[in-house]
Amino acid sequence: MRRSVLVTTLISVSVVAAACGSAGQGVVGLRSDTKTSTIGTENTTGPDDTTGTGDTTNGSTDSTASTDSSGTADTLNPAGDPFRWKNVDGSSAVQEGHLVVPIDYSDPSLGTFTLVVARHKATSPSKRIGTLLVNRGGPGFPSIDFALQAENVYSENLLKYFDVVSWDPRGTGASKPAIDCVSDYDHFFTGTDITPDTPAEKQQIIDLAKEFETDCVTKNAKILQHVGTNDSARDIDSIRAALGEQKISYFGFSYGSELGATWATLFPQTVRVAVLDGASDPEAGYLESGLQQAKGFEDAIDTFLKLCDGDSECTFGNGDAESAFDALMKSLDDKPIPTVTGRPDLTRSMAITGVSEAMYTQSLWPALEKGLSDAQNGHGKGLLDLYDEYFQRQPDGTYDNSLEAFQVISCMDEAERLTVAQDDANAAQYIAVAPRANPSTVGAYMCTFLPKSDSPRITITGKGAGPILVVGTTGDPATPLASSQNMAKDLENGVLLTVVGDQHTGYSVNACSVATVDAYLIKQTMPKVGARCG
Repeated sequence: MRRSVLVTTLISVSVVAAACGSAGQGVVGLRSDTKTSTIGTENTTGPDDTTGTGDTTNGSTDSTASTDSSGTADTLNPAGDPFRWKNVDGSSAVQEGHLVVPIDYSDPSLGTFTLVVARHKATSPSKRIGTLLVNRGGPGFPSIDFALQAENVYSENLLKYFDVVSWDPRGTGASKPAIDCVSDYDHFFTGTDITPDTPAEKQQIIDLAKEFETDCVTKNAKILQHVGTNDSARDIDSIRAALGEQKISYFGFSYGSELGATWATLFPQTVRVAVLDGASDPEAGYLESGLQQAKGFEDAIDTFLKLCDGDSECTFGNGDAESAFDALMKSLDDKPIPTVTGRPDLTRSMAITGVSEAMYTQSLWPALEKGLSDAQNGHGKGLLDLYDEYFQRQPDGTYDNSLEAFQVISCMDEAERLTVAQDDANAAQYIAVAPRANPSTVGAYMCTFLPKSDSPRITITGKGAGPILVVGTTGDPATPLASSQNMAKDLENGVLLTVVGDQHTGYSVNACSVATVDAYLIKQTMPKVGARCG
């Protein structure tokens, strides 16, 4: 469904294992002493069809926004530099700041979030077009690294023209308050049998899901109903207004595509251009989207195993990696193997989680090959390392809140709450489309014990936002090409760029994909219908 893009592997990701498959500071503001507001008018009854031309404003941070009793961010921050930018490592080229936004835009009395924000300034100020807002994906993952390390993500040419601005979305990363449910991931994700043979083994899975979700509700009661994509999209408009830009550019990866499409639907008049790379299917329900992603991971695993079969130097499987993989997973189901001192033995569920982590980028396939080969010989550390990377385990044994935030935000975007029996009934469909990636014979219960959402994600249309570029990659496991195709179809004016590659998201795959996306962002030149890179 959704996950984050990691700078370390350029475009990598993470989802809650049971379901489907990384910095900051303080408080500031918009001006509240004028009559002209730059806060966008939110579409609640459907946007008009005006789109305007590309923005060439200078994005100065002293542009104004009016006092507004509805709780928009301009009432919460002092005049002057809205973000109180501070240089990073002594250089004014990269800066960090923060912005205060209301927990509930309709009721400012409920309190505020402080969003941590980062900016990488345009490298050619004379050519600067404006700001490019970026989100790396998720939901639940911090995003400021995509500005702090912009030179590792975007082309040198693109960086000439834009200030790249990113932020840790509400409830995530260093933004405060942050979603916090549990501290011991091993307790929840390492000791269960995803193909339970007894009622007690199944009940353990149910009890752990209920414990995890109950902790999320108890510890995050004040913000639980206000961390969904709708409110994050409103934060985008607050950031845009604080930057003083009437129209602004956007680039979202993975879940960042869904967030950007939601923003473009709510605030179409503020969109200059928007790129949605690795998009989810906006109209797919809980089950349909899960099955789409399961099939994507299954196809990626099959590709890995077949490549291993065709490579005489592959150390796993002796020329029949598919049979070896299936035999290994069955063996782990029957008898987990040792990992490292102080950590749990490697179960089938943990192994599949590690395999899923490696499917996001081929750069992890050598580590996966070695991990599988070692596991065949009774050593589970290699797959444990991939499992730990998936769950964002830190060197000191702690975890950040990314996966907790992922689960809460995902569920707050969904209207549906499946019962245990309903979720169990779906298991056979997952096995049918993805027997290797999703062999669980019971449900995930991801949202079962969370309260119903007061604000499920709106219907995405992009009406009135103008042309939006959607990028889909042929071998993307997390957001399969079909889901990006559906996003392009559902947008009023969506155009699909197909990129040939085996990784999650397509911008960095080849020179063609980079050049095509850059041309749209810089010159607003949209590729022809049916355009393909690779």
